[in-house]
Amino acid sequence: MSAIFDGYEREYCELSTQLGRKISQLGSLGGDMKQQKVRDINNDLSEAEALIRRMDLEARSLPPDKKSPLLSKLREYKADLSKLKSDAKKSSSTNADLSNRAELGLVGDNWSASSAAQRERLLATTDRINRTGDNIKQSKQTLLETEELGVSILQDLHRQRETITHARDTLHGVDDNITKSRKILSVMARRILQNKAIMFGIIMLLVGSIGLVIYFKFIKSDSS
Repeated sequence: MSAIFDGYEREYCELSTQLGRKISQLGSLGGDMKQQKVRDINNDLSEAEALIRRMDLEARSLPPDKKSPLLSKLREYKADLSKLKSDAKKSSSTNADLSNRAELGLVGDNWSASSAAQRERLLATTDRINRTGDNIKQSKQTLLETEELGVSILQDLHRQRETITHARDTLHGVDDNITKSRKILSVMARRILQNKAIMFGIIMLLVGSIGLVIYFKFIKSDSS
């Protein structure tokens, strides 16, 4: 077989025997002693689960001819561990239920008084829940109204932004038109000056021509 598996097996068998004794002692314990015993049992159960996992890993690492009988043993140990868990749960929960019922006054002559008190507490709790629900509804309504107001304000701001953007674009367009008009006026002024200069030159040329004609026709002919 496997020496490692055998070692885990011995540890598990000893731990299983101890768990059986501890679980059988739970019925005679109460209070803090019982709680401590339950914690010890839970720790032992966790250790037993760890041993089962180690045995499983060791068995699966062996050749098939050695693995099969070990896995068969392992199934028995797993069933034993499940039974120990079930017994521990039953033993710890039975006494706990009785203790809790006694603390709540659900056993003995106090049952009727306790039941009436519980009904009163339940009614009071229901009333508080209803009032809380109404407050939540009012808060929700206020929140919805605030949200609608916020949406309306955002829409107004969006429209105002669009108006400002449109006005800015219009101003840019007007500024561009003014700039173009200035350029056109400058060109026209230059052309007017050019035309004046040309006209002045033509006039001077005509005056000079007339002067030459008069000179040659009258003055020079007289001297001849």
